[in-house]
Amino acid sequence: MKLPSQDAAARPPEAGGRVQLPRRSVTGPLQQVARRLLMALVVLMTTVFIVYAEREEYHDNADDRVDFLDCVYYATVTLSTTGYGDVVPYGDGARLINVLLVTPLRVLFLIILVGTTLEVLTERTREQWRLNRWRSSLRDHTVVVGFGTKGRSAVLTLTAKGLSKDKVVVVDPSQKVVDAASAEGFVGVVGDGTRSEVLKRAEAQRAGKIIIATQRDDTAVLVTLTARQLNRGANIVAAVREEENAPLLRQSGADAVITSSSAAGRLLGLSVVSPSSVTVLEDLIHQGSGLDVIERPVVKSEVGRSVREVDDLVVSVLRGHRLLGYDDPKASPLQATDRVIAVIRARPVGNGAERQAE
Repeated sequence: MKLPSQDAAARPPEAGGRVQLPRRSVTGPLQQVARRLLMALVVLMTTVFIVYAEREEYHDNADDRVDFLDCVYYATVTLSTTGYGDVVPYGDGARLINVLLVTPLRVLFLIILVGTTLEVLTERTREQWRLNRWRSSLRDHTVVVGFGTKGRSAVLTLTAKGLSKDKVVVVDPSQKVVDAASAEGFVGVVGDGTRSEVLKRAEAQRAGKIIIATQRDDTAVLVTLTARQLNRGANIVAAVREEENAPLLRQSGADAVITSSSAAGRLLGLSVVSPSSVTVLEDLIHQGSGLDVIERPVVKSEVGRSVREVDDLVVSVLRGHRLLGYDDPKASPLQATDRVIAVIRARPVGNGAERQAE
């Protein structure tokens, strides 16, 4: 299998890894600046019309008359506190208007400008503070490398099962993909998942689970190797397209490997032989409708009973590190420390699909 080139010059600018936290505000920075500029323009034009209404009580040292352009000029230098003194109010009415109206407008104008400047200066500090707080509180989370169709489906399944969005970190080399993940409430890292510094930014070294859903099998191998080197105890699940690459993924450190091409081929074969079987399987795969597969602990009332006596359709029993089939004589009777994998009727997404232990 050919591995992708590691030439740094051929990498995209995003390869260094940049953490992008979910945005709290739907208003972008350009929209915020545009809104402030519009407010400043409104203040300026209001001042212009106030001065123009009292232009007869103003004196211009250049030509002794004040027209509309002179009013714009006076309003500009007054609001900016430049004050050249060539256009001045000399009437009592104009001076009173300057005290009561123009001065408050000048203060408002300065507040808008200073507020915009301070917001630009403090944005980076505020974002860095949020990033540091996020890193200090992140433990036992799930890192998803690749947010394409497979990665997105995996994340939707996890969140439907009750995983909080702040416990998911998405890693993808595409800025647009990370923006989409951030818009959905997930933390994103822009960068190449085969590089250790990118996975470190996603705090993969402290993750409990790592899902690798890249587009290429060779990339999945490199990501698996890097992730396993950083985190020896994480549960790593990887997806590959070709069955022949699955052993290489396991040798690289993956705990489980899902082969998309063989799974799709089996469904295609079953659809010819038994279309109804494919319907049931698709029902199990689709989240939030029809049937669902869950793993849950054995409840107190089920201890000592046979697998067939349980209300749910139990297909396997997890006893310690051993997975026992439903027809395995050792699976019955059920023990208090067992966990069962069962098929149940799916509950709507968001209401929790798993049955809670009594």
